[in-house]
Amino acid sequence: MANDMNTQDDQALADEWAAALEETGDAGQDDIDALLAADAATSSSNRLPMEEFGSVPKSNEPVSMDGPNLDVILDIPVSISMEVGSTDINIRNLLQLNQGSVIELDRLAGEPLDVLVNGTLIAHGEVVVVNEKFGIRLTDVISPSERIKKLR
Repeated sequence: MANDMNTQDDQALADEWAAALEETGDAGQDDIDALLAADAATSSSNRLPMEEFGSVPKSNEPVSMDGPNLDVILDIPVSISMEVGSTDINIRNLLQLNQGSVIELDRLAGEPLDVLVNGTLIAHGEVVVVNEKFGIRLTDVISPSERIKKLR
């Protein structure tokens, strides 16, 4: 019985595809190849040649030893978070949590927090209070070259 239903469903799907293909017209593979060739001929003259990422730019600006010019990405928003610690628990214990529950973390009291940007560690710091709001004072910042290496 289930096989008959699957066969009927498959046949209905095949009929739908056949109807859709008939609606597209009589365009054969030769027509498709001709369209692709015409597109390649007209767009190749308008396209710039591909350059390898990280290659020397063609502008006359000097390239610094610090790396590529990052001015183009400086206004992109990123997510920054501070991680007090972490732990692994099973779902049974997760579902049993309620107000007043205590979760033991993998950090010692007084140990610095991790500062993460889009999930990548960039610094360590300590919690401070500024104008009745929590903040973080950076105590150890990973060098820019190390941060860029971690992005790759």
